[in-house]
Parts: sequence; C-alpha cells; structure tokens
Amino acid sequence: MLNKEKTMEALSRMYEMFPRAIGELHSDSPFQLLIAVILSAQATDVSVNKATPALFAAYPTPEALAQAPMDDIVAKIRTIGLYRNKAKNIKACAQMLLDNYGGIVPASREELVKLPGVGRKTANVVLGDAFGVPAIAVDTHVERVTKRLRICKLNASVTEVEATLMRKIPKELWVKSHHTLIFFGRYHCTARSPKCEICPLLDMCQDGKDRLKATRN
Repeated sequence: MLNKEKTMEALSRMYEMFPRAIGELHSDSPFQLLIAVILSAQATDVSVNKATPALFAAYPTPEALAQAPMDDIVAKIRTIGLYRNKAKNIKACAQMLLDNYGGIVPASREELVKLPGVGRKTANVVLGDAFGVPAIAVDTHVERVTKRLRICKLNASVTEVEATLMRKIPKELWVKSHHTLIFFGRYHCTARSPKCEICPLLDMCQDGKDRLKATRN
C-alpha cells in the first residue's frame, strides 16, 4: 500500500501528464450537469455528449424536462445505454427538483442522493464540478488506477476507496485529483491495454512491473 507521501508523489506525476484534467460532460448549468451525470452511468461521456445537445435544446430547465413527453425523452437519449430507465429517472428528477427544491439543484450530498437516479458518485461529481465543494467521485477509472497502484486495497469497496483517497489526499486537491485519476485511467492506465512500458509511474507500480514481466516471458 502506498502511504500518503507516495500517493501524492504518484498524483504529482499524473498532474504533470494531465495538467488540464477536467470533467468532460458538456453542460450549461448545474441542472444540465446533473442530468448529464445521471445519463453517464454505465455509458461513456462521448455518448452522453452526443445525445444531450438535442435534449437540452428542447428541455433546458427542470420545468421543461418535467413536462416533456416520455416518448420524446426516450427518443433523444436512445443511443445511451439503459436509456428507458434513465429517461424515467431524469424526468422524475426534474419533477422532484420542482416539488422539493424550487427548481434549484441542491448543493449538499444528503439532498442530492434523494433525487431519482442519483447515487453517491453522481452527487460527488455535481458537488465538485457544479459547486466547487470538495468531493471525490469513484468511477471505474479511479477504482482501477488506485488499486493497481496499491493506493487502496485490492478488495476495497467503492466506499472504502473513496474513504482511503480522502485520508491520503489534501481536501483542497480532491476535485483535481478525481479528474486527474479519471484522465490517467481513461487515456493511459486503461483497462485492457495499459501503457506500462512508457508509464512514468512504473517504478512505484507493482501491477505494471508484473504485467511487463509476464509479457516478456
């Protein structure tokens, strides 16, 4: 397991690789970001960004989306995985925002997770990117990278991964680190073909050393 010092050394190298790592979902408001993040579950940001321009052009606000015909919502997000269930969730989410929050996206995790389709990961993304509230969202990239580097235990749950990162990373760097870990996992330490042979973190990554050794034998 990497200690706090080694974890920050690893992150510093990632910061150098991806100095402009930011959220890649397109939105013009906290509401649109919330909807985009809900849609991104088990889907790529690219696929969501292809679908949301038409959705947001037609229904840019909670009021508009809550009143939208379900068939039209489904048609606009059909290219995204699990689109039928997501259509129900985003329409219900918009309605709950109107009923309970005056159409305003709440800026607290406790309130966000009450919304349809919103779990802890989605809430953390919205907190960090829409409101600048320190949070770490653990997606598949964050989990994979932190376990390969042994920042977290291999058998750690998503909640445990988040808690470990919160202990090892200064609070003011949570959002930056979250996006940097995602970029590192999405574009370098990929699931199937990680770029171990050119990785600047190889000296501190036993997983990468073992992987390269296996390919050479």
